Amino acid sequence: MEKRLKEFTSPLVGPPPTEVPLPKAPLLRVIGQVRFPLIASIETQHFIGGFQEAIRSEYPVLRTEQSRGVIFGPEKVVEARMNSIWRFHDAQEDWRISLAPDFLAIETTRYNSRKDFLSRFERVLNALKNHINPAVIDRLGVRYIDRVTGPPLDSIVDLVRPEVVGILATDIASAAVHSVTECLFELPDEEAFLKARWGIVPPNATVDPAAIEPIEERSWLLDLDAFRSAKRDLNVAAVLCETKAFTEVTVQSPG
Repeated sequence: MEKRLKEFTSPLVGPPPTEVPLPKAPLLRVIGQVRFPLIASIETQHFIGGFQEAIRSEYPVLRTEQSRGVIFGPEKVVEARMNSIWRFHDAQEDWRISLAPDFLAIETTRYNSRKDFLSRFERVLNALKNHINPAVIDRLGVRYIDRVTGPPLDSIVDLVRPEVVGILATDIASAAVHSVTECLFELPDEEAFLKARWGIVPPNATVDPAAIEPIEERSWLLDLDAFRSAKRDLNVAAVLCETKAFTEVTVQSPG
């Protein structure tokens, strides 16, 4: 009986909860991403023309950005090559598709439903398959980022499970300026992992500048990233099946 109770209450296994739309959800951003071995031709505008045409009716605004990574060696930090990232936006700029030489991502700041997100992801994955055609993918990830501010932040102890709220439930909570917890969980049903970060962040600070813009007030963040790193063929139906499973896990963990 005790084992069954633990399995039932664990947010990492079991059936997903019913999706409940909230009129003022604290959801800041949702991201889906597939990574694949480097395709240098994506750097050229001519090569990505077919991909752009396939998604242009939904994402008509195209901008390009330059990104430079770094490699941490045993003796020094070495700058990696400069990469172009093609950013396709919808007219309202609530949705963005990013295409780089080694990844495709879809992200939104106006998430409506799991069904809508999966439908949009399917269309851009088909465009990737038909016009870029990576032979394999290396990683699939789905990330949900929530941010609580204002009056609800004062009630965070009542809104979040005790084992997650941590130091905010103690007498020194008012003195906590920055307190972020990070955990990596195994998802045995999906042969994948869930990286979870949560906690208090001070004004004008962030734990990830690329995805979480700093704001001028104190906030509580919940950042859930479900992912599977394994080389396999780019099968759109299979990727969507995995993505759906990840969305079901991230909406129920760990708060």
